Amino acid sequence: MDFEWETARIGIIGLGLIGGSMAKALKKYTGHTVYGYDIDDSVVQSALDTGSIDRKIGAEGLSACDLIFLGLYPRHAVEFVKKNIDSFRQGSIVIDLCGVKQYLTENLSGICADHQITYIGGHPMAGKERWGFSSADADLFCRASMIITPDTLVPQELLSQLEKLFAGIGFGRMTVTTPKAHDSMIAFTSQLAHVVSSAYIKSPRARQHEGFSAGSYKDLTRVAKLNPQMWTELFLENRECLLDEIDTIQEHLQEYRDAIAAKDDRRLYALLEEGRKIKEALDQ
Repeated sequence: MDFEWETARIGIIGLGLIGGSMAKALKKYTGHTVYGYDIDDSVVQSALDTGSIDRKIGAEGLSACDLIFLGLYPRHAVEFVKKNIDSFRQGSIVIDLCGVKQYLTENLSGICADHQITYIGGHPMAGKERWGFSSADADLFCRASMIITPDTLVPQELLSQLEKLFAGIGFGRMTVTTPKAHDSMIAFTSQLAHVVSSAYIKSPRARQHEGFSAGSYKDLTRVAKLNPQMWTELFLENRECLLDEIDTIQEHLQEYRDAIAAKDDRRLYALLEEGRKIKEALDQ
């Protein structure tokens, strides 16, 4: 960490919704120099034109960066680092911004350590139903949680500096956990919700809902408008955890179905009351 944290040189690889928002937030709220890279040259030009980055970099410019955020899909993030590992500066820090952590950690932790680069898994808990640089927002991370999954060798001093950096661009908290715990929890809090929403919207009634829907319909269908390429990767790279959650919700749905089919009002009431109490306790 042989650099000044107040004026670091930060590279953003991939200027989509998350990477682009990270670049914009850093430019709006900090004094860091922001370098940007994207496979689409028009996106890089747009980032330059809007002042979202200070300059464009390619693989040859990675050595100039003190800290690099990988705003790529999981497999692309792994491929990019492995292909360009010799271009990263020794002593630099690499943080991915992907929605799964075990896959990234298993593939990047060792190779980064071998090249004296500190790798930390990261996942900003923020997003939209749109994607791409055109949807990037400097305030996307306002009050959100930034999850990181450092290994035990990452010094507390570095974690403290990262916490300051994330707080400075709007995050409400930094949550530290393990890759395994992250993936298990995110399968429930995020991935399952996207699966359910995508399945729910496939009812033929969805095309006839106008005039019959309100907040509950909007809440349940909001995340069905997802990025299918990204979420396919996230689901498959976390398939065991996600399958467990799908199995669990299927079991509970079957309980409700059985009670309704049997016209068992007591059982149905008990199931609904149980759910209400759980939600009430969680809200306290």
